Amino acid sequence: MNNQAGHLRLHINFIYIFSKLHTMKTFSNVIKRTILFYIALFTTATVSAQNVEKKNTGDTLRVMSYNLRFGELASMKQLAEYIKSENPDIVALQELDWKTSRERTPYQSGVEMINELAYHTGMFSLYGKTIDHAGGYYGIGILSKFPVVSSRIIKLPNPQPATEQRILLVAELEISNDKIITFVSTHLDYTSPERREIQIDAINSAKNTMTPPIILCGDLNATQTSNEICNGFAEWGDANSKEFTCPTDKPSSRIDFTFFYPKNSFSLVRSWSNDCKLSDHRPIICDIIIN
Repeated sequence: MNNQAGHLRLHINFIYIFSKLHTMKTFSNVIKRTILFYIALFTTATVSAQNVEKKNTGDTLRVMSYNLRFGELASMKQLAEYIKSENPDIVALQELDWKTSRERTPYQSGVEMINELAYHTGMFSLYGKTIDHAGGYYGIGILSKFPVVSSRIIKLPNPQPATEQRILLVAELEISNDKIITFVSTHLDYTSPERREIQIDAINSAKNTMTPPIILCGDLNATQTSNEICNGFAEWGDANSKEFTCPTDKPSSRIDFTFFYPKNSFSLVRSWSNDCKLSDHRPIICDIIIN
């Protein structure tokens, strides 16, 4: 029996009980009133539960963003095990190496980080190179439980070419047969608020070329009270908690974020950050419902 049929059966039974109570002349009025009160209370609770079910008919997604610090503090297997433990549907990753040879991380030499993470998590993967570095590449990535329909890289403005190039890694994901969402991973400039403002302006222009709804995650290198975050993402939905994310041992600021566009495209269920010490950033996670 489905819920609707079950509720109908209960309501019919209540009507039958109600009619019987009124025909029982010897039945105490107090007892009758008590029984009728609980019938009404149960019926109201049933209707309320039905209303909640109707509101939560959309797909719920668990989204994670994590700056991995090029594996300085953990192996890819350790990081993958942690990611799997949180069971995210989609993950934005920052500071990912591809076959580099860094002096400070010799144990990661030659590692194809995004491939290792995809293998150990069993998720689809995408990689976006930002710069050539240490004999390999340095960039950002995406892990997804959903198939990738299309992907591309959008280069963000870089007023000083000598500094690191910043990009958007954009993926259209098929979350069901009739639903496509756009997921964006990014890592913005850390040296200047003015450069970040220019890059966020470019993000707002680029969003008009993307298939909505859009989820954007990343290390934005700006705090939650900065002008570039408050003004630059004013038109976006906010899926962030107030917890600090960096540095891991004693977090003093939040520079990792998740936003969605348009504002009414998702509803936030909850958002949190865990005390995970596998990087210099704490991961951020949120559950959101597609409206």
